[in-house]
Amino acid sequence: MWCYRGGSISTEPRINDRIRVPEVRLVGPSGEQVGIVPLAKALELAQEYDLDLVEVAANARPPVCKLMDYGKFKYESAMKAREARKNQAHTVIKEMKLRPKIDPHDYDTKKGHVVRFLKQGDKVKITIMFRGREQSRPELGYRLLQRLAEDVQDLGFVESNPKQDGRNMIMVLGPHKKKTEAMAEARQAQEARKADAKANPGRSQNAAEIEADSEAEVEAPAEEHAEA
Repeated sequence: MWCYRGGSISTEPRINDRIRVPEVRLVGPSGEQVGIVPLAKALELAQEYDLDLVEVAANARPPVCKLMDYGKFKYESAMKAREARKNQAHTVIKEMKLRPKIDPHDYDTKKGHVVRFLKQGDKVKITIMFRGREQSRPELGYRLLQRLAEDVQDLGFVESNPKQDGRNMIMVLGPHKKKTEAMAEARQAQEARKADAKANPGRSQNAAEIEADSEAEVEAPAEEHAEA
């Protein structure tokens, strides 16, 4: 809505009695071209069809109007916009922090998070944090980043090569899979789980709770595992 001198200009199209022109180019409810008719005639046809007369091209000469169920049209448009927002892919950069002398167990844990992020179609910023005398051994961080990149090369690639940034060394991994593809696969997996649940109604509640707890743990943010 744009406000002007205390008033407002609606972005909604004019409908029915709000249309103030002598004649319109009329389009029928099925998209057929009726032709140029007086406004009164167009309103009369709208009443006969129990539909609305909606101005769809106000700048045309004469304006183009269509016979439609405007309430249904608005509802369907809102649902399409909602679905488009739902499917919209946003570029996300996750972050994982490691120490240059990370032990094997912690490395495997953090690599698992990186794998999950890449599978989701997200980029991952890997940060090696140096402390004290470790700052004189940047090759340790470089080798660790190279190792990680090789371990996940089936899922991602090095988008930004390792570089020193103060006490840290940073590398960015990009996913091979697009975000939209990852989202589609996630939805398919969710639908498959729902179908499996319906097909196996006797599944115990404890099993479902264990799986839910497992998924919640996997979805924990990377920042909770910041340091080794």
